[in-house]
Amino acid sequence: MIIFKKKSELKIYLQNIKAYKRTIGFVPTMGALHKGHLSLIQKAKKKNDIVIVSIFVNPTQFDKKEDLIKYPKTLENDSKLLESVDCDVLFYPSVEEIYNKNVVSDAFDFDGLEHQMEGKFREGHFNGVGTIVKTLFEIVTPNRAYFGQKDFQQLQIIKKMVKKHRINVKIKGCAIYREDDGLAMSSRNTRLTQEQREAAPFIYKTLKTARKKFGTENADIITKWVENRFKKHPLFKLEYFTIADEKTLETIKDKEFGKKYRAFIAVFAEDVRLIDNIRLKN
Repeated sequence: MIIFKKKSELKIYLQNIKAYKRTIGFVPTMGALHKGHLSLIQKAKKKNDIVIVSIFVNPTQFDKKEDLIKYPKTLENDSKLLESVDCDVLFYPSVEEIYNKNVVSDAFDFDGLEHQMEGKFREGHFNGVGTIVKTLFEIVTPNRAYFGQKDFQQLQIIKKMVKKHRINVKIKGCAIYREDDGLAMSSRNTRLTQEQREAAPFIYKTLKTARKKFGTENADIITKWVENRFKKHPLFKLEYFTIADEKTLETIKDKEFGKKYRAFIAVFAEDVRLIDNIRLKN
């Protein structure tokens, strides 16, 4: 595995790759890698000649400084994991390399997708996401880029950005990778206490029950049921639960034939924030 820290050096390497018309798969990450990230890399390996992974903890997408400070940094272990799945290139730039001395986000219009769910609770978050992903696409110029569906809103926003800015890359959304007990894999899971971690499958179980209820009950009733479940839970505080249209991400009231829906949830275990989602059958 080759490691680059400088944009200029990576671009020279990529010129040679492009000259031989080899395809590039790209997996952008913030490090603290787990099996979910590795599954994205393995998918990229099957469809591309070269796979590049970036590790960059992007300061402009954190709405709370303490979350940025607490975000786990595990480069040594990450490198071992990347080598275990035969990653070709790691791009590991500094904040200065990406932003120079101007660590601010660009302003984006995602046609309203940014105002739903996460956007209501994390001010400026998606401007930060748009800024870093667009910047990385411009540096790496991949043929395909791979993202997990756990951050489904982010996935839809990146697809929108690529379309609006006419960026020549195919965005591949990949299924949520879960622990054996159902908890969606996340770098934040390592910050849970043992008690919280043992209780955490409650989140996915709630989503699965909501999916069953969606066959016979309306969205408002299901939402109230979820809210009541979390009011009674001693370890978790519900930030939001919503049933939304997959395309617009807008909360629905009534089901419409032919549309695709998904249930989204965000939960706090003290100061650790966990998100998850599940597709619903209409």
